[in-house]
Amino acid sequence: MTGPAFDFGGKVVLVTGVGRTGQIGNAVALAFGRAGARIVASDVNAVGVTERVREFSALGVDARPCAGDLTQPDMAALAVETALRHFGRLDVVVNVAGGLTTYGPLEQLTAKDLDRELAINLKTTVLVSQAAIPALTATQGCIVNFASIAYFEPQSPMAVYSAAKAAVAGFTRSLALELADRHVRVNAVAPGMARTGDNVATAGEGAAYVEMDDLTRGVLALAAPGPSAPTGEIRPIAPRSR
Repeated sequence: MTGPAFDFGGKVVLVTGVGRTGQIGNAVALAFGRAGARIVASDVNAVGVTERVREFSALGVDARPCAGDLTQPDMAALAVETALRHFGRLDVVVNVAGGLTTYGPLEQLTAKDLDRELAINLKTTVLVSQAAIPALTATQGCIVNFASIAYFEPQSPMAVYSAAKAAVAGFTRSLALELADRHVRVNAVAPGMARTGDNVATAGEGAAYVEMDDLTRGVLALAAPGPSAPTGEIRPIAPRSR
């Protein structure tokens, strides 16, 4: 499937969750790089994010790694500082870091499970966005967050994950209003299950997947500037077969 061409030449994009090949963060960062952007790739996995940046560089993408736990405010700030130090600006933040870690009945949930799910999905998004606001204000940039189709179509047994992603959606809409006067846009994609290496290994080839090019195109479309560029939108991305 083909779609519109995007030009992010001269832009600097921070993408979180870029530690592993075959996963969403890697695909998003590479898509922006191929569209001309300079990339800051962030992940808690120092070895993985360094390897991903080496791969990007081999493809001609100007990229820098930033390793750290984005549930910590100083690490979120470091990711933004990396963009400013190496490239002098920041135009787009894509908060990919997160994921489903608590799948099962709520009765079996522990407090530790709850803290982890909220931390990796909501806290990272909030802290990175917070750290990026001054830099994005300077460039009239934008943020693209990752909610989930579970926000629109609740699924069982994943109540806490659904709640965390609903919180990301609510955060997105509220922050879009808060930053409107600064001309900083805030949107989110809400994909179904993406065709990642992990998901295929778990669910098999026969599952209904969101194809990675559909997902990355949705992210780039929300980040692309223009007179009709949206803000406060939560954009579902469903499998092609639906």
